[in-house]
Amino acid sequence: MNNELVNKSLFETISVVGLGYIGLPTAAMFASRKKKVVGVDVNQQAVDTINRGEIHIVEPDLDDLVHSAVTNGFLSATTTPQASDAFLIAVPTPFKDSNNNQKEIPVPDLKYIKEAATAIAPVLKKGDLVILESTSPVGATEQMAEWLKEIRKDLSFPQDNNDSPDINIAHCPERVLPGHVVRELVENDRVIGGMTEMCSLRAVDLYKTFVEGECVVTNARTAEMAKLTENSCRDVQIAFANELSVICDKLDINVWELISLANRHPRINILQPGPGVGGHCIAVDPWFIVSKTPNEAQLIHTARKVNDSKPNWVVDKVKQKIAEFLIANPNKRASEVTIGCFGLAFKPDIDDLRESPALNIAEEIANFHPGRVIGIEPNIKKLSTSSPLELASIDTGITKSDIALILVNHKEFYTVNFQSLEFLIDTKGMVN
Repeated sequence: MNNELVNKSLFETISVVGLGYIGLPTAAMFASRKKKVVGVDVNQQAVDTINRGEIHIVEPDLDDLVHSAVTNGFLSATTTPQASDAFLIAVPTPFKDSNNNQKEIPVPDLKYIKEAATAIAPVLKKGDLVILESTSPVGATEQMAEWLKEIRKDLSFPQDNNDSPDINIAHCPERVLPGHVVRELVENDRVIGGMTEMCSLRAVDLYKTFVEGECVVTNARTAEMAKLTENSCRDVQIAFANELSVICDKLDINVWELISLANRHPRINILQPGPGVGGHCIAVDPWFIVSKTPNEAQLIHTARKVNDSKPNWVVDKVKQKIAEFLIANPNKRASEVTIGCFGLAFKPDIDDLRESPALNIAEEIANFHPGRVIGIEPNIKKLSTSSPLELASIDTGITKSDIALILVNHKEFYTVNFQSLEFLIDTKGMVN
């Protein structure tokens, strides 16, 4: 083992590029261990918010962690990368074509990873460690290394077949659950995929600053695939539950009772159906596998299509319910019917609207329905100015909705008397 490199692994300054739902908690966690942390983000408003010791996202316990780190001088934010000993890149990886219909396979877009690599390249120095945390298609870490090498030809990189490159590079995917990020960052095992053995060892040394779980070493490609595999597995399981709910609806069977009965078998654990699959992981990661191996990923591709089609099924149920309401109330017109959509986030008890089927369903309803459509989302204070939805309180949703649609089982909704509503669509089984 190269003692010089190991000694350099005592990281004094750590930069985290991308201060979103993963980057900011990670930066705060390093800072809580009295490491100097520089958070980098292109969003000036986010940077200013963090430098005030506040946060721009909703995540339990994160506000206190950030406030303490900033107050004690261990965490600061900027829009321009600074020289550091380690760089963690936690930026989004969207698709080039976000119009995800069932006939096309979306192509991953690595532009934000490239922009991050381009931004940090000028401040890299010999002995630095660069870790890609962004969930990415297989090969993205190697591509990032190439982008860095193109800019810094004066430095050596792992792809140069150098056992001791100037810059060490690894992939370490985040594996945390929104709403539990602060705890899971510490407790969960981490998959560490270095481009060389030394890259892995240095990455382990970095994460052991705060990770109490096991740091399991592999190569970069396997680490990339590990995260994609975890979420694809869950996507397939959810697709089974969602398909089952559609079948049961057609056969006039209560799917919630059915699953409860089936799960009494000691080796059966069927998940709960819902209005679709959302978020920045499960709804996205399987496509990274399908895009790389479209002919081989048949089951994963089918699961994606099943889950992507579920929101359309929910919208059709809403249209049926509108027709039922108008038949029962012949003196009313469609423009006089108010629809309340309960929950807009992609999962319970968070404010994250990314890839949210609930939000997409509610906005689609607002686009075709001539009457009032209100969104009831207790975790957010405002919607995008382009959203056709009207944000309202729970009380308003209950008292004003002619038709209620439960899309997310937020904790606040469990005390709501949905049974009092005659026209109700429950996609989460809260009432049943």
